[in-house]
Amino acid sequence: MRILYTLTIFLSSALLFLVQPMVARIILPSYGGTASVWTTCELFFQAVLLLGYGYAHLSTRKLGVRRQPWLHLAIMAAALLTLPFVTRVSGGATGEGVPTLRLLAQLLVLVGLSFFAVSAGAPLIQRWFADTRDPHAKDPYFLYSASNLGSMVALLAYPLLVEPRLRLPQQTWLWAGGFGLLVALMATCAAAMARSPRPEVVASEPTDEDVLVDAGAITNRMRLKWIALSAVPSSLLLGATAYISTNVAPIPLLWVVPLALYLLTFILVFKKRPFIGSRPLGRIAGMLIPAIIVMIVMEAFMPALAIVHLSVFFIVAWACHARLSESRPAAAHLTEFYFWMSVGGVLGGAFNAIVAPVIFNTLFEYPLALIAAALLLPAYRPGTKASIADAYYPISVGVLTFAVAMGMLRYEVPPSQMRTFLAVGLPAVLCFLAVDRPVRFGSSLAAMILVANATGIASAAKVILSERSFFGVHRVLVFGVHDRFHQLLHGNTLHGLQNMERQSEPLTYYHRTGPIGTVFSAFSGPTKKENVALVGLGVGSIAAYGEPGQRMTFYEIDPTVRNLATNPKLFTFVRNSRAKVDIVIGDARLQLAKAPDHSYGLIVLDAFSSDSIPVHLLTREAGAMYLRKLAPGGILAYHISNRYLELSGVLTAMARDLGLVAYLDEDAPSRDEADEGKTSSIWMILARKKEDLGPLQKNSNWSVRDLDLGDKAWTDDYSNVLSVLKQE
Repeated sequence: MRILYTLTIFLSSALLFLVQPMVARIILPSYGGTASVWTTCELFFQAVLLLGYGYAHLSTRKLGVRRQPWLHLAIMAAALLTLPFVTRVSGGATGEGVPTLRLLAQLLVLVGLSFFAVSAGAPLIQRWFADTRDPHAKDPYFLYSASNLGSMVALLAYPLLVEPRLRLPQQTWLWAGGFGLLVALMATCAAAMARSPRPEVVASEPTDEDVLVDAGAITNRMRLKWIALSAVPSSLLLGATAYISTNVAPIPLLWVVPLALYLLTFILVFKKRPFIGSRPLGRIAGMLIPAIIVMIVMEAFMPALAIVHLSVFFIVAWACHARLSESRPAAAHLTEFYFWMSVGGVLGGAFNAIVAPVIFNTLFEYPLALIAAALLLPAYRPGTKASIADAYYPISVGVLTFAVAMGMLRYEVPPSQMRTFLAVGLPAVLCFLAVDRPVRFGSSLAAMILVANATGIASAAKVILSERSFFGVHRVLVFGVHDRFHQLLHGNTLHGLQNMERQSEPLTYYHRTGPIGTVFSAFSGPTKKENVALVGLGVGSIAAYGEPGQRMTFYEIDPTVRNLATNPKLFTFVRNSRAKVDIVIGDARLQLAKAPDHSYGLIVLDAFSSDSIPVHLLTREAGAMYLRKLAPGGILAYHISNRYLELSGVLTAMARDLGLVAYLDEDAPSRDEADEGKTSSIWMILARKKEDLGPLQKNSNWSVRDLDLGDKAWTDDYSNVLSVLKQE
């Protein structure tokens, strides 16, 4: 019987977490490929999970364990009728406003009933098992480890096995088949429980290890403790995921790895005999939290450091969940325990997805969750009473941080990560010395990071504006003599630069001697393209190439970016352009599809979410749509500069499938060009035939791409990001 229940809960949880990246993959193209899509999806899944756990608790309480299964089987049968999922959604980021509510509504229609039916599976199966005569029925929490193992296997299988091999329609049919098998297994479990005598008539004495913490009444203090110990790791999960995927790429792989680690912590703490307790885990977490906060303040990030962030997240979440497991009640209160756990998960997710974007203009919720975790760590010496030093210690840390920062600013120490490290390194050591006292420890960390942000010591340049939208955090920085350079960053990725003393000169990836500069130089004057479409606005650098009689239409998903680019106090490329400039707000693929066919002589694809190009703009279907909008003799230009992904093969395969010619230019600046603001860039141009390229086909910088390469084109139903990760 134990095997039957273990297999059932394993499959239930596998389906629960296989559907999450799959549905996010379906939704993602309509919302610009931003990391916030995953945060909002996670909020939805956590909210429905809460409903599922609440339903499991209340229905079992009202109907009894023996009658409840028939209600649940009826719900599952109804959900089966809604499968498989559709793989196309309408709407999305089509204009102004925050699309969070629209996204949540689409998720509800797409997956709401089936996800609800599966979400109640884990607590129900455990509660049903607890009402059997199995010797382990008195402590069914070991099934929760099997549940989380199924979840973790499914999560890792999606980016590694499912997504690279199956198209979305095949994925949805696979999930529907698994759901049908789950209905059969749940029915078998219900029947097995119905035939099993009730536990009270089983003549067996419990051993000491079968008796849990306390079978008495659940207090409000215990409920609040469960909520807090669930909410903080949930918030930390989303904060770490957003931080990493914003700085690398919003792809399922970078969503599921943190979530898999999160689930692994549950497997470890709900084992029959956990091999490490919350106190030593808390000690390790206390050593790591100050270090990772210093890294966040320094804005130090590279791909290898993602492993550090994930490791710290894993240890901290493990410590919190260990405390949670150690306070779990007897099986009679199992469904209530899971309900309050789910409440905490939803509160943590709602804070990150809804509250944080409104009250913070940076990803401050990430270090804030680390601080909250520090406050929840178990005291190394239990029973230690609070003292007046607990109030003065954080003040001392804040004063020290302020003094060091002001000293460096006073003596004009050049902005750098080393300057930031010196300003927060010593205060971080003082914070660590308080690790034995969680309140003093957490509040000292809060004082350090608040003072560091307030003094601006953490910035490599002076931040004159910071705004946050659904699509990310945008900062405008100034530097150079008389603050002549204005720079736009999305996450930690450069999205545009302007020299306010030479406002007509496009810089960075758009320099006149760079690849896109040669394109506009080749088609200028009498040969200019009269109508140009530009996907992605940035600071509007390409508008500097505009000529009289030319019309440039920018397609930009984020209204915040438009507001920044058109503010003459920040950037003037759009205002000063000699062309007629229009800006269309909404997802570029959806909005560009509405334009008349054969209307653009040049389409420039330059859309980035931090450092990653949204996948749905690189598919074969997207390329076919661009061709329909391209006039005879027109050109497609793709900006594919990227720190982590090698995308030329994807475009080469698309060009091959669509019968196009493809050319590549990998450009690097000279020392003098770099000093004046030029950066390295990689561009590809595609055309129906090489004659359409005019003088560019003879430009030695543009090399022909071999279209017989074995790369596979991405489609709306297939992409494989792992295959294009850079090796170095």
